[in-house]
Amino acid sequence: MLLWIVLAPLVGAVVNGLVFATGFWRRSVGGSENVERKIVSALGPGVILVSAVLSSILFFRLLGLEGDNRRFIEEMFVWIPSGSFTASFELLLDPISAVMVLVVTWVSFLIHVYSIGYMHADRSYSRYFTYLNIFVFFMLILVLANNFVLMFVGWEGVGLASYLLIGFWYEDSTKAYAGRKAFIVNRIGDFGFILGILLIFFVFSSVNYQEVFAKASAPGFVAAAPDGIITIIALLLFIGAVGKSAQFPLFVWLPDAMAGPTPVSALIHAATMVTAGVYMLARCNVFYSASPEAQLIVVSVAAFTAFMAATIALTQNDIKKILAYSTVSQLGYMFMGVGSGAYAAGMFHLLTHAFFKALLFLGAGSVIHALAQEQDIRKMGGIRKDLPITALTFLVGTLAISGFPFLSGFFSKDEILSNLYLRGYTVHWIIGIVTAVLTAFYMLRLYLLTFEGRSRVPGELRLKVHESPRSMWLPLVILAFFSLIGGIFGIPEFMGKSLGLEHSNLFEGFISSALHSYPSSHITGQMFGHWTLLMFSVIAGFVGLLLAYNLYFKKTSIPDEIVKSILLKPLYKFSLGRWFVDEIYDFLILRPYRELSKLSAYFDNFVIDGLVGGVGYVVRESSYVLRAAQSGILRLYVGVMAMGVVAIIVYMLFRAL
Repeated sequence: MLLWIVLAPLVGAVVNGLVFATGFWRRSVGGSENVERKIVSALGPGVILVSAVLSSILFFRLLGLEGDNRRFIEEMFVWIPSGSFTASFELLLDPISAVMVLVVTWVSFLIHVYSIGYMHADRSYSRYFTYLNIFVFFMLILVLANNFVLMFVGWEGVGLASYLLIGFWYEDSTKAYAGRKAFIVNRIGDFGFILGILLIFFVFSSVNYQEVFAKASAPGFVAAAPDGIITIIALLLFIGAVGKSAQFPLFVWLPDAMAGPTPVSALIHAATMVTAGVYMLARCNVFYSASPEAQLIVVSVAAFTAFMAATIALTQNDIKKILAYSTVSQLGYMFMGVGSGAYAAGMFHLLTHAFFKALLFLGAGSVIHALAQEQDIRKMGGIRKDLPITALTFLVGTLAISGFPFLSGFFSKDEILSNLYLRGYTVHWIIGIVTAVLTAFYMLRLYLLTFEGRSRVPGELRLKVHESPRSMWLPLVILAFFSLIGGIFGIPEFMGKSLGLEHSNLFEGFISSALHSYPSSHITGQMFGHWTLLMFSVIAGFVGLLLAYNLYFKKTSIPDEIVKSILLKPLYKFSLGRWFVDEIYDFLILRPYRELSKLSAYFDNFVIDGLVGGVGYVVRESSYVLRAAQSGILRLYVGVMAMGVVAIIVYMLFRAL
């Protein structure tokens, strides 16, 4: 089953790509476009459904196992045998990968179904589903791989697929540029990941998960290893995660990735590519548990990223850009969880985030679809009655990500924040609380400006606004349902005991069974208890919601006054300008690179080409002189020869004297 979980999307990609996307169906078979779309619409989501069902079957079988037996390993063949280095095409399903596979397959299936309605009029319909299936195939390779080399194949594969999907409408130079930017920025992080894998093989003489992690968790191995080597490995792997999961300073590609179709944004941002870094750190938990220095760096980078992205999202006006920066911020929360040693909490937030962020992106797509591709929230408003299902489900997603009590995001975000404080990361906990206020604020601002208040939709378009087709709103309802109830499996132990649930946090128990060294010993005594910390999280969410409600629903003139105020105007411009990170990169990196390229072109044109051209010039000019001697007159040749003989004789006579 493991093999077919991976192969099913590949089958869809091959058939859709070779038969339909290439035009073979129409040219050679003479098939109609209408029939082609029906087949693609069935095959594209269908193969993902096969993977999702098989994943669910294996997941429930996994639940029935205990301890080290709670895993399935399937070795296909030895892929790279080279001396002492061996890498097999081997798949692993354990609690960590099982959670990822369920999220990837089921959320991807809903996005595929949604795409049938959203992309129905696109002329490259078959190519779109081909790329989508390729993306899921490589993502499944990434999460099911049982060694670092095969994981890297999936890692690079999703990078390639994301490039194809982000730049799907490549005729538009801006969209093509966004695809290239995503590809290049990710390569920077991947370089660190490659070095980390090489160093792992150097230290452990293997790239297989079981062999590497068994040695790393063995008593005395870390102490006997060279000083700092585990920290270096952990940080090199984290560099790869920084690129793939859009952490500072390599987050700049993610907002630009909004250039792709909206379902692509949901697929990349919700449950798949951007969460790969979180999965990788949870998988390599033994390295981070053994290196407090690496943990501190991970948590610090994550906290800064979460806060920075949240402040940027406050003032953006593009509906997809707001959600993009929200994703960057929420990824920061996940990294704060896994970086602090609360691996189960980080993975739990990955799960709940998949539900409500996919919901929010697909809801945004429904709005964009209804408003003729309009993405500026300043040109929306008052459309709740026209899009009742979209509005209601979007509100559920908004409240879930804001940490509203008893919704999915409430449990997972509180678990991360509580663990930060209890493990001694007090400053980072404060940053997390402030970021929670900002998150609730900008998300309710987004909802209110999009759906409530007076309509700012242009007159003619206002009359055409209508709810999306069933293929689009049905996934919204399903995702909204899981956004509502998704936290029940992760109810904290202290809260569960109060509710009479002895084993409430089933998710943590499930994930922890796959961790090689669960760092419970890292938890330290602090001033506040669990219930007090929970109260801080709830208050943070409500403060953000109340501020947004007052500013964008009750007293809508205040935001304009704030923007014009002398004290806050610079901060507003700083946020609206996205901290000018792209401009800084342009000044420090891109401009010097362009100037160096000009210098290189000058050197190539005038030095290299000049030397080559100069040799040709010398040969050409010399030929004029030599050509004069080639007259064709025999007497001249004999005379010159005689003069040469005489010259030689004279030279020899002088030498003899």
